[in-house]
Amino acid sequence: MSSKRATPLIVILVAAALVLLAVWLLGRVLNGDSSLLRNVTVRDAVITPNADGDSDATLFQYALSRNATISIHLDNAAGDRFYFRREKPRGAGAYEVLFSGVVDGYRLRDEVIEGEIVTRLLRDGDYTWTITATDFDGVVETQSGTLTIAEADTELPEIRNFTLDKSTFTPNRDGLADRILAQLYLPKEVASLRVFLQLPDGRERPIAEQELDIPFNSVGRHYFDYEGGVDNGETPPPDGTYPIVAEAEDLEGQRVRVESELTIQFGGVPRAYIVSPPTDRTVQWSATAVALCDTLTFTLTVQNDGTTPLRTTGPVPGTVYDSDWNYNTLGWHTESGAFRVAIGFENELTTYPYRWAIGNLEDLERIGDNYYLMPGARAVVTGSIRVVDVFGVRNPQPIWAGLIHEDVEISEFNNRVDAQDILVDVPDPDNLPTCDERPIPVRVITPDS
Repeated sequence: MSSKRATPLIVILVAAALVLLAVWLLGRVLNGDSSLLRNVTVRDAVITPNADGDSDATLFQYALSRNATISIHLDNAAGDRFYFRREKPRGAGAYEVLFSGVVDGYRLRDEVIEGEIVTRLLRDGDYTWTITATDFDGVVETQSGTLTIAEADTELPEIRNFTLDKSTFTPNRDGLADRILAQLYLPKEVASLRVFLQLPDGRERPIAEQELDIPFNSVGRHYFDYEGGVDNGETPPPDGTYPIVAEAEDLEGQRVRVESELTIQFGGVPRAYIVSPPTDRTVQWSATAVALCDTLTFTLTVQNDGTTPLRTTGPVPGTVYDSDWNYNTLGWHTESGAFRVAIGFENELTTYPYRWAIGNLEDLERIGDNYYLMPGARAVVTGSIRVVDVFGVRNPQPIWAGLIHEDVEISEFNNRVDAQDILVDVPDPDNLPTCDERPIPVRVITPDS
């Protein structure tokens, strides 16, 4: 190879070497030697963590030359150790974090505090801080210094007397044990107060606080109402036992957590409908015309299309009403959360005056003192009305069925189902019959009724 051809190659190699040397020298200038933990500083020697906005926190700064785990702890004069960070993984680079005197929770000797102290302020005094870095090869490096805590507001955001009004509830809108009420007492004003149901995967279902005479986060008793989300059409958590958690955090960052347990049974959004067969009327009537004093009978089928039992109440299917009676006449008054099949007509004085249970006893399951149509079950319901007068003003009279969730709703597809015209054959006034009187089958309340 001629000297003329070798000269450019030598120049290139020398230039590359100079670049590498410059990069290495710059790295030495910026990063120093091969140490793992570098450039450690703490901005202030004294802090006063009392949320007054003055010297409440200091700044920890450090750098890592390679991946490592970091711990930051403080030791008091008695040798007690308090962790601010414990074995947190960090990549190579520069870091800074504000320290307001709050460390992992601890208890004082003979101290009685309900629940868990999650984070807590250090007491006033002199401390030695230590930052420890450990790389993946087990190399450990530390740096230390001193810090004084003064004028700390160390009153904890305690949660006292955290209770539930029941340990088991059934969020299914059946009117029985559909809600729980949690209550607690705050002796100190806090920055935030949360109550929630903890799911097994760690997710939280928040429980809303009732707006009463005590403002949010203030000293006093607080109340929280939970119905599993069913009132908003949401599916509640699956049946099981869950922690109910209350957490309070103050302005200094101290946090206290208490827990109780709640069991959910028969939870779910109730769903039901009147079955519409493919080839026949949804509501089958015994006649389209009826004479005074005669009886008109209907038949229909109810389907529980949801995942939760449907509570029902009487009277039983087959009960015969006189047309001038209603469900109150028989003593079967409205029961919040109960489902009933009903018959209504135009110009009725009471909405859906004739009502029946959504199944016979053999169709239903008894749970406690009540009867339920279970998920997936169907029941055939019949009922009768003895016509002792003209329904309303019109004749023929439009008459229809409904499926009522009492004091909750009559859903659109369960309202005015299969309206049909029924003619009441009314003679001239001189030939009006007098219907035989019959006793009202008034409900008698007994322990098993």
